[in-house]
Amino acid sequence: MLLTMSLFVSMDTVVKVLVQDFSQFQIVWARFFFHMCWLLVFLRQKFIASFATGSLKLQLLRSALLVLTTSLFFSGLRTTDLSTATAIMFLSPIFVTLLAIPMLGERVGVRRLLGVLIGFVGALIIVQTQSVAENAARSESVMQVSSWIPERGYILLVCAAASNAMYQILTRQLRLVDNGTTTLVYSAVVGMVVMSAYAPTVWIQPESKQWLLMVVIGFLGCVSHFCLIRAFRNAPASLVVPFSYSALIWAIVLGFLVFGSLPDRWTLVGAGLIISSGLYIFYRETKLQK
Repeated sequence: MLLTMSLFVSMDTVVKVLVQDFSQFQIVWARFFFHMCWLLVFLRQKFIASFATGSLKLQLLRSALLVLTTSLFFSGLRTTDLSTATAIMFLSPIFVTLLAIPMLGERVGVRRLLGVLIGFVGALIIVQTQSVAENAARSESVMQVSSWIPERGYILLVCAAASNAMYQILTRQLRLVDNGTTTLVYSAVVGMVVMSAYAPTVWIQPESKQWLLMVVIGFLGCVSHFCLIRAFRNAPASLVVPFSYSALIWAIVLGFLVFGSLPDRWTLVGAGLIISSGLYIFYRETKLQK
């Protein structure tokens, strides 16, 4: 899981570099197109056979949600620090707890709801303090009007976390009918088809180095998902899930090395609350399952 998180954050780092020069939708296209190309290399003859599914409707809906999540996240990442964006995406397990009530009919107790509330307080701390800090750098008149209005990038990232939660719920359901390879193939192919219809409208011709970075995005996306499947296959979720929060460490390190940025103390406080609430919710769910 540690390797998985490092690969995910490495992909996000390359995306943040490219999204300064290209439309986020062109980068989303590259992420899915080259993901599919790498799957063809890895699976070879098994690629076509992997399309056999026990629920085509769920596969298509889940893949569409992944495209939506990726588009929202890449859009938010354009104007947001890597570590801040990573911390906001930790809201996904909290959204899963809330969405499991209407989508899966699960009952959520007071303790888990309290964990959800703490997580949203953490997100509020990150979003509001970052918005105030950014508006403070502008003119006083702008700051007086909009200092407490979240920046568009933060709103997009919160929406990405919510979309990712729905994607995770459908992933849970698909585990009962399909194997991980089938789900990987559908994710790449549906994403490539959808974005190929839109990418030409925002296309900017990349240079050779930029093409290489796009290929790297697809490779990192493909391999990280393989590693994620292996992690859950080789160890129980109770051991694996806590290590997913190591993504924040990778984001801080790469954010500093590549972009020269470090999170402020309030971002770390907010991230700490989100991580604590996520771990507590997971602990309660594990305990109830036992």
